[in-house]
Amino acid sequence: MPSRPLVGVIACRREVEGHPAHTVTDKYPSALRDYGLAPVILPVWKDAVESELLASLDGLLLTGSYTNVEPQRYGAERAPENTRDDPHRDAAALDWIPAALDLGLPLLGICRGFQELNVAFGGTLHQAVQRVPGLLDHREPEGDREARYAPAHDLSILPGGVLSTLYPRPSARVNSLHQQGIAELGPGLVAEALAPDGLVEAISVADAPGFALAVQWHPEWKPREHPLHDALFRAFAAACQVHRGARIPSPAVDA
Repeated sequence: MPSRPLVGVIACRREVEGHPAHTVTDKYPSALRDYGLAPVILPVWKDAVESELLASLDGLLLTGSYTNVEPQRYGAERAPENTRDDPHRDAAALDWIPAALDLGLPLLGICRGFQELNVAFGGTLHQAVQRVPGLLDHREPEGDREARYAPAHDLSILPGGVLSTLYPRPSARVNSLHQQGIAELGPGLVAEALAPDGLVEAISVADAPGFALAVQWHPEWKPREHPLHDALFRAFAAACQVHRGARIPSPAVDA
């Protein structure tokens, strides 16, 4: 068996060269490998949840994506700006989240994954944050990848939360590449950080037995270069290592 903890990475279902494909952008599994984790790509189907598969893992990563959770999943009508769906991923994520939490799997959500966690707990989303009075335009800037993932706004880390225990400073600068955002926080979730306009940017699961945290920004982009992102991945990796130790105890050594 591999010594590194196994982390399931949710895929997106897209068409590649005329065929349906399950895809993951390289930056996510690469970040996991950099922190000593072994990524396992999880295909998505509408009948996706497989308890035996989840039980063989030590963590679950819900990645970002250019697609959005379908608005009927949280009781909303579609906004004109909301044009890209992935119903297979919706079905998989919304099944896997409660199953993973029931198993005590460490969970990290990023961007779409952050929004999936909120919807899974009964929360709602703004489909076009830039049109909501009082909120900033959080969409990615034009330019190359370095420009798009550059720090875009301040982040206020709320005291007394999970995130504040991982990162001792009260604020940080983070990137911003999203059009959607939390409108109503799901029951059972806790706001961990806010953007300058008050938009929730990080959440945790209140009664989770272990690590269960999600963020709206993209910490997987060069995480070693950003202290907050580094702290997030270190904490997730440590939680996955603890889970693996409990799942596969070390063999007894004869005296």
